[in-house]
Amino acid sequence: MNVSSALRFALAATAASLLLAACVSTPPSPPVVQDTTTPAQRLAAVEAIAGVDDTELSVQPLRDAQVDDLRENAISKRKAGDLAGAAEDLNQALMLVDNDPGILQERAEVALLQADWARAETLAKKAVDLGSRTGPLCRRHWATIEQSRLARAEKENAVSAHAQIEGCTVPGIKRF
Repeated sequence: MNVSSALRFALAATAASLLLAACVSTPPSPPVVQDTTTPAQRLAAVEAIAGVDDTELSVQPLRDAQVDDLRENAISKRKAGDLAGAAEDLNQALMLVDNDPGILQERAEVALLQADWARAETLAKKAVDLGSRTGPLCRRHWATIEQSRLARAEKENAVSAHAQIEGCTVPGIKRF
């Protein structure tokens, strides 16, 4: 075999290799599962986890009349779909009493409805730090944290928050 035949053979082999390489495809990437949970569904999950249990002690602080008015206005605005107005009323209430876990939680829930996941988690965490470690309000705090993490696709962190919810329920005293 002479040099020109060897060169043609090498070029033909290279061309064949390139053609075969072009036929090889990469495996398709797994489909991305998009979370379609709405903010209202996330809030419904929070409310469902909180539950209504008359057997638990729920301690509520005494509130200033102005704060109560702001809370009531916020509830009305939220029901009417005015989330920005509800948030503003709760922000004003928090300027008066920034350490009230109930108001912090209500503001966190409005943030959840506004799809402001980071704010919802921040407010709920502050409420956890200031509030009771048991009862429906405690469960609402942790459920809000869980939902905000799920919304941001932080599944492992959401599982961690969900695990805290069980600790918020203290079994009743059995009397014989």
